Parts: sequence; structure tokens; C-alpha cells
Amino acid sequence: MQDLIALFLDHKIVITVASVFSIFVVKTVLVKWVRSFAKSKGKDKRDFVNNIKNFLNFIILVVLLGLWAGELQNFALSIAAFSVAIVLATREFIQCVIGFFYLISTRPFRIGDWIQVENAVGEVAATDWIKSTLLEVDPHTYEYTGQTLFIPNNKLITLPIKNLNFHKRYVSHRFEIARDHSVNVHAFLDQLYDTALGYCEDFYDVAVRYNQMLERRLEVHIAGPEPLLEVKTNDIGGTVVTITIFCPTERAIELEQKITKAFMQMWYEKFAAQMTTQDKPIN
Repeated sequence: MQDLIALFLDHKIVITVASVFSIFVVKTVLVKWVRSFAKSKGKDKRDFVNNIKNFLNFIILVVLLGLWAGELQNFALSIAAFSVAIVLATREFIQCVIGFFYLISTRPFRIGDWIQVENAVGEVAATDWIKSTLLEVDPHTYEYTGQTLFIPNNKLITLPIKNLNFHKRYVSHRFEIARDHSVNVHAFLDQLYDTALGYCEDFYDVAVRYNQMLERRLEVHIAGPEPLLEVKTNDIGGTVVTITIFCPTERAIELEQKITKAFMQMWYEKFAAQMTTQDKPIN
């Protein structure tokens, strides 16, 4: 029996395969158990699942280094003359690994957060030693595009990261409506404000609390929850009404369409009234 164990220990390839397979089985079982538990409790455990995967991958790396340290050392000594070339060839890979440790130590985002890196916007689905995976989100409609973005971790060191997580629930949605100058929009601006406020009435109390929570956490003033209306002109002399509403993210486009419809109705009513007045004969 002892001879069999000694023979088994001498075969590092067998030990390596067995260790990696065992850890892989443990990882699979743990991930399935956590996901089923989270589903039954209605909780989001994707961040915990991602941490389990990364931790067990780290264990695999430690096991491999422990088993093959001697061989790796001899290999490194034998190719010392080519070490500079190897470092240059694997520079991007090394930077990605360093970027992973940077993400772990600073925690600029968690799994499930919405982030923006340059022009890429998405929900963080997973992180590993090399890359971060995002489910792309359209920043204008706040909807998933169905595309997946893979960002190398070294990019997350050199590029600014915007954490847009609070946009998942509520967003300061800003849009513009442009018309010509034939109607003075100030004549019905108060009516438009009341209409927009009415559309926000059903979630107003929750929006107030969420807005206050964000202001305390970020220590900045965030517009809302009352609608904000601004009037300006564009470069061709037209009138532009900018409307900002603090609303649930999934209802932002719906409310934009309703407010735009109300604006158009008011604008055409004023325009028709002006045309009627101009057409009346002067006695």
C-alpha cells in the first residue's frame, strides 16, 4: 500500500489532474448550490458566486505552483537568456493579472453594478484574472442590448470607471423637445410642469426617499424628484425645452413619450389659437 502511495506521489501529472478535477467538481457543486439557494430566497448572489470561482481558481494556481515549483525553477534558469523576451511577450497578460488584484483591492464595482468604461456601458456579469464581462446596456433607453462586452482588466487601471449602479432603480432622465419660435412655450410651461408632476405622482414618495439616500451617500445635490423644465434656443433660432425627471429606470422612456405627447398637444393648441386670432377680420 505504501509503495502504491509513493508511486502515486511520484506521478505529478496524475496528482495534478486529480487535484484540478477535484477542485473543479467542488466549484461546480458550490456554485449550483449557491445559485439554487439564492433563487429560492429571491436574492442576487452573483457577486458571491464570482468570488467563489476566483478563490477556487486561485487554489488551483497555488496547487500547480506547489507541485511544479522545482520544474518551473529549472525551466526558468534554463531560459534566463530569454526572460526579457518572455516578459515583453506576456506583458499584456501580466498587466491583466495586476488589474485583477487592483479590482479586488479597490472594489470600484461589484457584480450586478452598472458601469461605464469609455463608451462601453453595461452590467458587470463576471470578473476573472484576465477580463471583466459586461452585459451591454443602452445608456439612452436603459435596456439590455443583448450583446456581451469583454474588457481586459489592464484597461480598468488606465481608464476611468463610472459606477452607474443607482441608475438600475432610478435615473435622472433628461430629454429635449425642439419646436420653431412661432409659439411662446412660456405660455403653457406651468401647465406642462403640472402634467409632468402628475405622471410622477404614483412613485413620488419612493423617489423622494431614494433621492435623499443618494444625496447622503454621494454628498451632492441630485435634481428631483420634481420635474425640472428649462427653455433655451438652438443655433437656428428654434425653441428647445429641456425636461429632467427623476423616475424609475424602466419607466423613463414611457414617461418621456407621455410628456412629449402632452407638450405637442399644448403647443398645437396655442398655435391654432394664434392662427384663429390672426384670421379674424379687423372691424
